[in-house]
Amino acid sequence: MSFLRLTTRALRPVPARHFSTAGGGPTKSSNLPLYLGGAGLVGLAAYVYLGGSPVPFSAASPPTKKKQEKSALDPERFLDLKLKAVEPYNHNTARFVFELPDGGAALSPITSLVVVRASEGVAGAPLDKKGNLAVRAYTPISSPEQEGELVLLIKKYENGVISKYVHEQLKLGDTLPSRARSRANEFEHVALIGGGSGITPLYQLLNHALNDPTNRTRFTLLYANVTEADVLLREELAALERAHPNTLRIVHTLDKPPAGWSGASGYVSKELIKAHIPPAERGDKVKVLICGPPGQVNAVAGKKDGPKQGAIGGILKELGYTEDQVFKF
Repeated sequence: MSFLRLTTRALRPVPARHFSTAGGGPTKSSNLPLYLGGAGLVGLAAYVYLGGSPVPFSAASPPTKKKQEKSALDPERFLDLKLKAVEPYNHNTARFVFELPDGGAALSPITSLVVVRASEGVAGAPLDKKGNLAVRAYTPISSPEQEGELVLLIKKYENGVISKYVHEQLKLGDTLPSRARSRANEFEHVALIGGGSGITPLYQLLNHALNDPTNRTRFTLLYANVTEADVLLREELAALERAHPNTLRIVHTLDKPPAGWSGASGYVSKELIKAHIPPAERGDKVKVLICGPPGQVNAVAGKKDGPKQGAIGGILKELGYTEDQVFKF
């Protein structure tokens, strides 16, 4: 089945204002374009929506900058991106700022995943089980139109071959081969389940979609972390929720909540999902997207089959959701 055929129809739970699951009258279809990535570790291509031609220079008018016609990232081959800055974010996460070729912009669809690997011949380059260079996909947190830079928010995992390589071996001036791919879709109600650094594609989606003045899609985000210190993009998410109170509801849940914590506690559970996410009975009007550690994805939506989605399983299957309604990053 192709990913996300979008229609125009339309962790202990905590008290929250929920979106209605049944309207009092006809509802309008969503016009929101949601640019979503391929499964889990599959990268997304850079489709370009900007174009133009150069304007000749004349003494009567200053030169007009040529509009970029294609992405600075190549969907077919890896390009070496130079690391220009590392900005610590918290105890195990940092922003890695890379230079894009010729000062260009990524121009990639929202939630585009940039696929990265180590350079060939580099000592200690991480390999996969077949002995090939290991690859991983990360969602940029920089704007698609940002010129000259690509920013990745990367969390270091002890068992993460690429994340450890980037954190421990990549130095300023080193290069990281990168490429991208994409798809575009839309929905009426989108439920997002995130864990740890899996928030990055979900945040990029929300940031783009909610700032579209034509958006009528409603979003629910369930975001799980171990401790409060592990919550990434907390202020950015809170700002989005304040700015869009009618179309975004965020529920944080922690495995180890501090005293006085007002959010949910524990893993993403059946009760939490039932309390905050539209039911499976809404059919093609609801889509559930999940991006997080493999253990969370397995428990909530079933194990992925390599780059393929794999059968629906876990909590979502128990609640009646189908493979058509669920997408695993």
